[in-house]
Amino acid sequence: MIQEVIRAGATVVNIPDTTGYAYPDVFGGVITGLMEHVDGIENVTVSVHCHNDLGLATSNALAGVRAGARQIECTINGLGERAGNTAMEEVVMALKMRPDVFGVDTRINSREITRTSRLVSSITGINVQPNKAIVGANAFAHSSGIHQDGVLKERTTYEIIDPVDVGAGGSSIVLTARSGRHALRHRIEELGYTISDGEFERIYAAFLDLADKKKEVYDEDLEALVGESERTVNEVYHLQQVHVTCGEPGIPTATVELVDTEGNELIDSSHGSGPVDAVYKAINRIVEVDNDLTEFSVQAVTRGIDALGEVTIRVRSGSGEIFTGRGAHSDIIVASAKAYINALNRLLVAEQGRIPEGL
Repeated sequence: MIQEVIRAGATVVNIPDTTGYAYPDVFGGVITGLMEHVDGIENVTVSVHCHNDLGLATSNALAGVRAGARQIECTINGLGERAGNTAMEEVVMALKMRPDVFGVDTRINSREITRTSRLVSSITGINVQPNKAIVGANAFAHSSGIHQDGVLKERTTYEIIDPVDVGAGGSSIVLTARSGRHALRHRIEELGYTISDGEFERIYAAFLDLADKKKEVYDEDLEALVGESERTVNEVYHLQQVHVTCGEPGIPTATVELVDTEGNELIDSSHGSGPVDAVYKAINRIVEVDNDLTEFSVQAVTRGIDALGEVTIRVRSGSGEIFTGRGAHSDIIVASAKAYINALNRLLVAEQGRIPEGL
């Protein structure tokens, strides 16, 4: 079949492991067999497409490269159907770190990998597991005493990849409450963001509020603040304030104030099984839109007890569409409210048949 499609004019032939059942020796053997027995295959690009159902997507793809494949279909953070597809960051760094084995290069700027990973995570609402290879929060963290000692004496003892090579290096500028506008704007631009003066003022105000609560503000915090600013542009409803009372014993109760596009202040209260449930029920009393909460997750943006918390949720509309919402704040209840409002704004915009810039 491959030979016939090449005769018919194909320039790329893709060999997939759609179910993720293959293992490296077998999958590499398939590519080797094609390279040895198909007439004209030297004139086309052999591509591989591997799924990760057995955790072997990267290994299978690399086995295909060793056998002669020169294109890998992959995804950022290994996203994909079921258990996902070959992770781009893994194959890029494997090829870069082991030229002695593979002898090929992608010409990808690996220093953009970490930022790209965070961007995709932010857009999709799918968080990266901390121990994920290359881009996980713990990928370059060392807790074992002997490992720490080895890394301090010679980094390559336990760290085969320089964090800087994947864009995970630290900033030379430490931002605090005393940092001025120039330092903040400089760092934001270094992170690759282009923002207007008006947007910068919103970010600067949020930065000062956060810096008053934290000792240091990290790059991840700034990225969360920029994302939060972008999510507030052209909102259908804006979260003005939220007040919660809860405890044991007690009935979790929330009062929420929203502002609509016409500037009307809308206030309502409700109770629930917990503070977040109470907040969401109060919001639902104001924003009367049919939806079902299908996923809720919280993670710390940075390390430390004073870390900024980021909440990611998914809601299903009455028509079955899924909408993702994100919110960041030092108070996870407020972050939860922001995430819910963000998701509902997206849902409402979709129902109105328009997509305002910034949403």
